[in-house]
Amino acid sequence: MMQAAARLIREQQGRLSQLDSVAGDGDHGSTMMRIMRSLEAAFNSDMPIELRKCFCDAGWKVMNSDGGASSSLLGAFFLGLGEGAREQAWWWDCTELADAFEAGLRAIQAQTRAKIGDKTLMDALAPAIEALRTAANAGQSVDDALHTAAEAAQVGAKTTETMIAHYGRARLLGEKTLGHQDAGAASVALMFQGFSQAIAETKGNAAHARW
Repeated sequence: MMQAAARLIREQQGRLSQLDSVAGDGDHGSTMMRIMRSLEAAFNSDMPIELRKCFCDAGWKVMNSDGGASSSLLGAFFLGLGEGAREQAWWWDCTELADAFEAGLRAIQAQTRAKIGDKTLMDALAPAIEALRTAANAGQSVDDALHTAAEAAQVGAKTTETMIAHYGRARLLGEKTLGHQDAGAASVALMFQGFSQAIAETKGNAAHARW
């Protein structure tokens, strides 16, 4: 999941920086690449490691990746994921996945007052996690739930094009932010797309191996 997310971020690095240039320094793409390298490093082990430790390590690595607000918020998110995992968990079912991602969302909410409609990463992250919970409650599989979450994140990111920024430095530009997708929301949508693709590919490979 982390490798797939990093691959998509890498492919879209230029676009992310271009989106950020509307209301920021134009360095969001390179910032996200540092964050994704930190994530990959946390999960780069030949030995199985319990999920709590993986995500907590990832959270601290991301926080220390020198990515400004993005590394602080996403670091808190992944740290929250780890703290939301049950002890000695090596895998998650759909309900546990939703529980962990909700814990990650709460960790971000403890760091920022940004909410849906403010034209931030929350416009993609919160709908994605809500979709995960709805899917879990409906008894869906992990791969179906992540697919639904990825679609919700993409819709949320796209919706930011119709918003005026109300949070962060972008708010100073007011209506000039209309018509441009928020870079943070776009990054979150790419991450969830990567998560979903990785699980789908793993499922497909497993089915092929059984055949």
